[in-house]
This record gives sequence, C-alpha cells and structure tokens, in this order.
Amino acid sequence: MRIRRLDLGYFIRPAAETGGPRPRAEAVLGYVVEHDGQVLLFDTGIGRHPWTDDHYRPRPRPIEQALADAGLTTGDVDVVANCHLHFDHSGGNPRFARVPIMTQAAELDLAGQPGHTLPGLVDFTGADYRRLDGDTEIWPGVWLIATPGHTAGHQSLVALRPDGTVVLAGQAHDFASEFSTGVLGRTAGLEHPAWLERILSFDPRRVLFAHDAAVWEPATDWSPTGQR
Repeated sequence: MRIRRLDLGYFIRPAAETGGPRPRAEAVLGYVVEHDGQVLLFDTGIGRHPWTDDHYRPRPRPIEQALADAGLTTGDVDVVANCHLHFDHSGGNPRFARVPIMTQAAELDLAGQPGHTLPGLVDFTGADYRRLDGDTEIWPGVWLIATPGHTAGHQSLVALRPDGTVVLAGQAHDFASEFSTGVLGRTAGLEHPAWLERILSFDPRRVLFAHDAAVWEPATDWSPTGQR
C-alpha cells in the first residue's frame, strides 16, 4: 500500500476566522492511496466561485497537475473520498464523473442545504456519490471512519500498512498540534470527541491532515534516525 501527498494549492483564511489578529495562509492537501492495483483519491482540491474567490483568495492547483506529480491521471482514479464537501476539499469532484465518491450520508444531507458547499461540486453530470452510514471498510485494510465535528458528516481514512497504520484525518483537526493536544487530553482524562477512541484503536503511527503539512506521531515512537 502506497500513500502520497498532493499539493492542491492554498487559500488565505481571513483574520475574522483565525481567532487572532492576522490572516493565515493555509495549505490544501490531498492524498493518493494505491492498494492492490487500485487508486483512491482523498480530497480533490479547491472549487471556484466569486464569493469564495473574494473571501479566501485561493490559489488552486488543478487536480490533473497534482496527480501528474504522482505519475497519475484522473483516469487512473478508481474511488474518490472527501473528508467533507466544503469547497476547498471537493473542488475537483466534477472531474470524476461516474467514479464512486464515498461520502457519509450526514455530509450529503448537509450538502443539500444552502451555504454548505458549492452546488456544482455535488450536483454534476455523472456524479456517483455513495452514501456511507458510519465506519466502512472499503478495501481490505482501508477504512473510512466517521469523525464528526468540523461538519456533522466529516470522515477520516485509516490505512493499515505493514510498517504502521496511517490516518488521513482531513480537517478532523486543523493542525497536527491540535490532534496532539486531543490525544494528551484523553490521557489526562479530559473531554474528547468519541471518534478519537476509534481512531486510536487502530494504533496509528502517522496522522496526516488536509491543511497542515506537519505529521502527528506517537510521543514514544520517534528517534533522530527515524527508526523505531
């Protein structure tokens, strides 16, 4: 099983949304999972609309270009999964007509409500959204896990690899440091989301994110040589 990160561009989150005095540039990252001759694409990049262009000043990289960096084309993708359907995670979905797009039912229900996402990212010719009801093993050792919070239908991907489980956490947390704080808080007996128990039950070795290039690893599972 091979997992590769894709650079899908960036946008500027305005100060009113950062919790601080300044705007912040945020990466948009997707991932390719190759397993037993099949290719899964996790998140497809930034969609365009006059309002989002003005509000977030995005600089998208086309999904075709990002896939080419990984030696792939859109025609190589067998399955798409979005962590959720906001415009910065599902912008390339219309490039995958007639390709199954695995999505939590709760997220699809939200997508039908005004303001949740750009309508053309969900309702396009050839759209093949598959409704999932919670945790689903889509391939042997590859799970989509419901991780509600950022949206009610958010999901993360868990890949069981021989060298350790990898979690693609999407925007379950914005930053690796927030995930780390949540794991430590759980150890300390603090309140934490129920899905964190499920994710940690897979004993992840690496957790990757949609807006942060940093990678979470267990506190006791690192050495300067990279060897366990």
